[in-house]
Amino acid sequence: MNQLNCTSVRIDELNQHISSVILPVWSTRGFNDALGLPYDRISAPGQPILPTTRYRAMACVRQLYVFSVAGWHNHADRLFESLRTRFLDTTYGGWNYSIDAQGAPKETKKDLYTHAFIVFGCAEYFRHRGTRDALDLLESTLHVIETRFTTHTGLYNAVLSRDFRTVIDGPRQNPIMHLSEAYLSACDARHDTWFFDTLRSIAEQIITKFVHRPTGCITELPIGYSPLRIEPGHQFEWFYLTANKPDIFRHSDLSTWLNSAYMFSLRYGVSPYTGGVCTALNEYGHIIDSNERLWAQTEFCRALTISKTPNFVCKIYNSHISIKIQLSRFKKRFLRDYGWVESITKDSAIVRIDMPSTTPYHIVTMYSALITAYQKI
Repeated sequence: MNQLNCTSVRIDELNQHISSVILPVWSTRGFNDALGLPYDRISAPGQPILPTTRYRAMACVRQLYVFSVAGWHNHADRLFESLRTRFLDTTYGGWNYSIDAQGAPKETKKDLYTHAFIVFGCAEYFRHRGTRDALDLLESTLHVIETRFTTHTGLYNAVLSRDFRTVIDGPRQNPIMHLSEAYLSACDARHDTWFFDTLRSIAEQIITKFVHRPTGCITELPIGYSPLRIEPGHQFEWFYLTANKPDIFRHSDLSTWLNSAYMFSLRYGVSPYTGGVCTALNEYGHIIDSNERLWAQTEFCRALTISKTPNFVCKIYNSHISIKIQLSRFKKRFLRDYGWVESITKDSAIVRIDMPSTTPYHIVTMYSALITAYQKI
């Protein structure tokens, strides 16, 4: 069997795992039917049942994306209805971070991460379902982001108080990256050139405030904060998002920096033996968190789907990083017949065994990237 066919088999196996394991779990025992919401996390078989203390808007909207892409429209419709009826802050606007086990507001801070995912989820729900209400919700959330979270430098604060008046956390790369992802999806849904201009502006601000010049990597906090932390998974994620939209980012220097970030992360953050992506490095390439989280593996696989990726890969790694091999490793090390393992050590010992409701988003975005890449071949 040639490599293309072997890879196709691995992709089909991933699809089968999503459709026969992940979706059924999160529409049954992972779902509170009374509230119409996914539990924040569920235990693996044989483990104690986890207490329910909250439901997050971000978890709801990530699952909205997952079930929309899968074509489970009835479940997606329920998630969308729960999202807009349970998490909106009717006093100050925007979205509450979470509600408690009874459905009352719990954490009422306003965070960019959640608002970005509302835009992303609504755009994807509209794309797959055609529900006009999703576009309306996208528009209103977009207005909140652009009028409340923006800074005078052109970036976005990460966390604000409930009334938006107090900055709790300033700009951080991860919420801004997911805002970029959300705006890319919204651009596909709305075909508005405003998103092109805004995304290019974000790219320039990321270069100015977050790119570590010696490595090209995007740091978690703005340059100047210590200690400096580089997460390989986020470098691969940025690489994929920008390389996948050359019409927007082709002329941005961010693409050049991310080529360097990709190589740095591959050289120091990916095991040549297992293909495992570690959690974090410092600026010298020393591993400061060796645990391997599932989401980082999916971002590496997404990066590998970019057709030009091999141009940046040293020959020493070529035999270790094919998509076929990475998918086989991912299946063996992270997937289980009941779902998945969230985090492991470099030696594959389990670090975190419970399953967060936010993780299927990572698995499905990886699958979608694989399907898109192989449709082009």
